[in-house]
Amino acid sequence: MSATLPEASSKELFGHPKGLLYLFFAELWERFSFYGMRALLVLYMTKHLLFDDDMAFGVYAAYMSLVYVTPMIGGILADKLLGFRKAIILGGILMSLGHFFLTIEQPVFFYGSLALIIVGNGFFKPNISSFVGDLYAQGDARRDSGFTIFYLGINLGAAIAPLACAWFAITYGWHYGFVLAGFGMLLGLFVFHRGLKTSVFGDKGLVPNVKLYESKKFGLAKGTLTIIGAFLAVPIFALIVRYNEFEHYLVWIVSAFLVAYLIYIIKSVSVKEKKRLLVAVYFTILYTLFAAIFEQAGSSLTLFADRNVNLVGMDAAGTNSINAGFIILFAIPFSMLWTFLSKRKSNPNSAIKFGLGLLFLGLGFIVFALSAHSVDETARTAMSYLVIGYMVLTLGELFLSPIGLSKMTELSPIKYVSFIMGVWFSANFYGHFFAGKIAKLTAVSNGEPTIFSEGFFGSIVTAITGLTPEIASGKSEAFQQLFSYVSVYASFGVISVIVGIFAIVISPIIKKMMEGVH
Repeated sequence: MSATLPEASSKELFGHPKGLLYLFFAELWERFSFYGMRALLVLYMTKHLLFDDDMAFGVYAAYMSLVYVTPMIGGILADKLLGFRKAIILGGILMSLGHFFLTIEQPVFFYGSLALIIVGNGFFKPNISSFVGDLYAQGDARRDSGFTIFYLGINLGAAIAPLACAWFAITYGWHYGFVLAGFGMLLGLFVFHRGLKTSVFGDKGLVPNVKLYESKKFGLAKGTLTIIGAFLAVPIFALIVRYNEFEHYLVWIVSAFLVAYLIYIIKSVSVKEKKRLLVAVYFTILYTLFAAIFEQAGSSLTLFADRNVNLVGMDAAGTNSINAGFIILFAIPFSMLWTFLSKRKSNPNSAIKFGLGLLFLGLGFIVFALSAHSVDETARTAMSYLVIGYMVLTLGELFLSPIGLSKMTELSPIKYVSFIMGVWFSANFYGHFFAGKIAKLTAVSNGEPTIFSEGFFGSIVTAITGLTPEIASGKSEAFQQLFSYVSVYASFGVISVIVGIFAIVISPIIKKMMEGVH
């Protein structure tokens, strides 16, 4: 890898700051580790640990939601104490340990490993994204393009990992898949460290206040205490994952903290910054809905592919790479599109892009639901629906997710940028929490009526899938399971489309509140 990275002889590469290249590759390998493990996790729990669907979905949802709540804490600690560089290194070390400890098949190591990744991601994820934003000046027209390129790095890792880690897991055993993910994280750390050694980041990402960092408490420097505190937090998060049925209490605690800290920020900033901050919160709410629906990918959609799709050329874990594969295909054209439209002063504002993102997400899930029309006698549907559905929702993701990353760095007050980036990632915390609830709705396999098979939603499900509870209940258990999946996908697909259209309609109001941010 080091041979492929250029020497730091100039400030820019391909029209972007050279530091973007190093952050791109560091994020690529970190995401390789994260998505490689994620693709295996639900299948590992249901097939190897023999958890039932409810337990597996509960653990998965708790793990994935907590992975995105810790960035708020990691963002604050980076803003106030650590700086981007030290936070990213600390996070990478914790995540590496988590992946390798998954190879030890004991409950304490299973839940402890997930907790190590949760804490590590809190330091790594918001700060590497904020670091990208720090490479560009306020108002730099290259910012959206730069974040879309960065997003490509995320998804190169996410595309390769499920296929590679799944192959290792199937060929050599589950634990080898987790080991490969761990090596991916170490490679990401190596690339980032080389960027530091070659000084491509200049004076960016350093400790914000050296005196505060080195000041002592209990005989230790506050920077050292932060590292110790990170490791001490691991057993707490492990217990939350294990007893995930009580996670809703954490949701209330996080919500209270978020609201309180946002009120504190609002009171300390200008009127212009207040308006922008409210838009950041609005975008985060939209992203929460997006994540709750989209993140069926790692849970119910993986089991849907395993149980009810005629897969060709890959296994169920490998289907996690389809979305990332389409992002690789579309990311550069989208990046070029935003730059081209900006030059022609025709680039849609971010509020419209968010609406389009939700619209395409909903259409993608409607395509999944339409697969019921191709069902065979074994209750399996054509893989083409799975692929096309992923393609459509990927378009939605490219309208929303990388643009959201970019806008958070512009809409937030400068001294709170890492915390607001953490707020953005909190959408994934809430999204995964609710995604777990949605996934559990698909666990119904006896054909009994649910909220999505009766009344208004029942009519929608019948119109889209051609199925009713009566038809499903008269067939095999596999067919009933299929109905559970497609009824939920059809209903939430329509909900997403409606919200997307509403967001587009009110976009002029949101644009005005953004105070010049596009």
